[in-house]
This record gives sequence, structure tokens and C-alpha cells, in this order.
Amino acid sequence: MQAITLNYTSGTTGNPKGVVYHHRGAYLNAVSNALVWNMGLHPVYLWTLPMFHCNGWCFPWTIAATIGTSVCLRQVRADLVFDLIKQEKVNHFCGAPIVLNLLKNAPDEMKAGIGHPVKVMTAGAAPPAAVIEGMQQMNFDVTHTYGLTETYGPSVVCAWHGEWDELSLPERAALKSRQGVRYPMLEGLMVADPQTLEPVPQDGETIGEIFMRGNVVMKGYLKNPAASEEAFRGGWFHSGDLAVWHEDGYIDIKDRSKDIIISGGENISTIEVEDVLYRHPAVMEVAVVARPDEKWGETPCAFVTVKPGMEHVTEEEIIEFCRSQLARFKVPKTVVFGPLPKTSTGKMQKFILREQAKHL
Repeated sequence: MQAITLNYTSGTTGNPKGVVYHHRGAYLNAVSNALVWNMGLHPVYLWTLPMFHCNGWCFPWTIAATIGTSVCLRQVRADLVFDLIKQEKVNHFCGAPIVLNLLKNAPDEMKAGIGHPVKVMTAGAAPPAAVIEGMQQMNFDVTHTYGLTETYGPSVVCAWHGEWDELSLPERAALKSRQGVRYPMLEGLMVADPQTLEPVPQDGETIGEIFMRGNVVMKGYLKNPAASEEAFRGGWFHSGDLAVWHEDGYIDIKDRSKDIIISGGENISTIEVEDVLYRHPAVMEVAVVARPDEKWGETPCAFVTVKPGMEHVTEEEIIEFCRSQLARFKVPKTVVFGPLPKTSTGKMQKFILREQAKHL
């Protein structure tokens, strides 16, 4: 299989590697995108997602295959996005949760005047249910997918069940925030023990690592045979993401293996804590990392960007809000206010925040 492109992982770990895509994988995932999103012919697609992010999740090829229109913009600004959706009758766009959060928090007058259905695909990090709920309230139909640079972008989708439409909006948002089941062209997906590769029970509680295999998994890392060998140990691609497997076969990410916080012997999912914090009315963006602690080993530290006009919120208010919704050991012991470091694709650079937390 011949190489087609080279993508460097965005370096959220601080250790970027060159990911080699091949023609067959790009072709298969481009077709998968059209199938899982039920795009039909002639979609009008807005490029809020950078084309350098996993080759735009293979959508340059998908839009060509579906005889679609690409609408480009130079900056991801809420006013530009809403203007182009109205002017060009955009009906599809992709974006990381940070982009959805930007649109959700835009002024109401900016959102007014969209009279046609708009489909949104999100991936790149586990989106908080509150963000999905906010997009649904704006009448944007959100499809949640999951994948990595090494899997050509999205390769898992939270395929929707018609009967879920009868549930309340918060219940639908919670279901939609799960990562889901494999893309049509992904051969294998499982949650398993990272050492033995033994699949975990589908009980929604036992945590394991997500593994994939098939033709929509990378050819390997450029000039890095040791990393390639480690990534494919046991014949499966090791994602590094920790998840549970539900009875219905849907996977649900709990954390990156490097992000999990171990406090007093208890595992804390940073995603669970972030999900709660996103529901606070003053919180615009949040990232939770481990802070070293003499007594507990580690405790959660929340880095928070507040919404304009909400600068009066205090650390104690944020902590108290978490206490009302989380077990005590999961509540952040420290809250730091300010802008958050991000990669060029909008992912939080938690390795920078972990360093900052060490010196607080």
C-alpha cells in the first residue's frame, strides 16, 4: 500500500510523531464519512476544521466524492461561521468541541436567521454533554465521532437510535457524548486490558484501553520502527485512550491513560470533572490535570477560562459547585483562572498545564 500523506500528531503529549497514511485507508475513510453522516450528493461544507488536522478528517476526498461545495474561511470566528452558514446555505461542518463551545457562547443575535438544517460532526476530544446540549438547542444536529491521527481522523461514531429521540434533551446529550461503535470501514474495535489484550466486560464500568485494527489504521510512524512496533503490539493499534464498554457495544472514553489522576489510590477521570465544570454558568473553557500532593499523591487542579462579564466568579464558588455534583475526592482542590494553552488544532496542551500545576 503506497503512502499518500504524512501527518504529524499535534503533540498534546509533547512528543509529536510522523503518521504515514496510505491510499487505501484514505479512500476507505473518505467513503465512511459520507456513509455515517448520510451526506447524499452536493453537500455544502464549511471548513471550520483545518485541512492539516488528519487531512481534514479525510473530508477533502469525501467532498470530492459527493460532488460537494467547499466553503473556506481564514479564521474560526463565530461571526464568520454564522454569516457563511446563512449566506452560502452551509449544511455540514466539522469541528473540535472547542469550536462548538465558541459557537454555543456566541451572542443570540449572531445565531438568528438560520432557516435550514445544519449537521455538525465533532471529534478530537470527548465533548462535554453540556456543549452538545447547547448545539442541539440551537437546532444543530450533532454527530459525535472519535479517532486519532493514526486512524485517519474519525473511525468510531455514536450511531443514533431512533428510539433515543423520545428522551429528554439532557439524556440525549449524555448518550451522544459517548464515542460509539466502529465506522463501516474499520475492521476491529475493542476495549481491552492494555497488557493482555483481553477484552473487558461490556458492563459500562470496567475500564480498559481502546484498540483498533484494519485498513483505516496508519501504515506506521515515519522512520520510527520502535514506536510503530509498540503501537501495534499484539496485532492491534494501541490508542492510549481509556474507556468503558457498554452492553449495547458503544464505547465511552473516561480519559487518556496519561491524564488519569490517581488520588489516594482512587482513579479520577479528568473528563468527568471537566463535564461538571462546563455546566457552571461562568465557565467558558476548562482543563483538569493532576497536581502533586504530599498526602494524596495527586489531586485535581482545574484551569478555567471564564465567560466575558463573569470575571467575578471565585475559586471557592467553582469548588462548591463541584462539591454538589461530584464525590469529594474528585472535587478540584485548586482552580486557576486564565487562558489555556492549545495546539494549532484547538486541543488543550495538558502537558504544559501539568508542569504549571507542579509549581503552584
